[in-house]
Amino acid sequence: MTSVEQRWVRVWFGNHVIADYRAEATLAERYAKAMERRFAGLQVTNEAVPGDGAPVRPLPNERLWEIGPQ
Repeated sequence: MTSVEQRWVRVWFGNHVIADYRAEATLAERYAKAMERRFAGLQVTNEAVPGDGAPVRPLPNERLWEIGPQ
């Protein structure tokens, strides 16, 4: 059984991830291109997922909003 390369696509607003997606390489590339069109001017990364499945970059652990959902 061969393993399919997994990619991690993220859309960044400064230091904050506003969208992320994990998929095989072909789908990840399509998603990244769509996000680059939708969020023109923001950084979109498409990185390999490490073998252990952990994210390449950790998500920020800071609180982004003062009031949570109700």
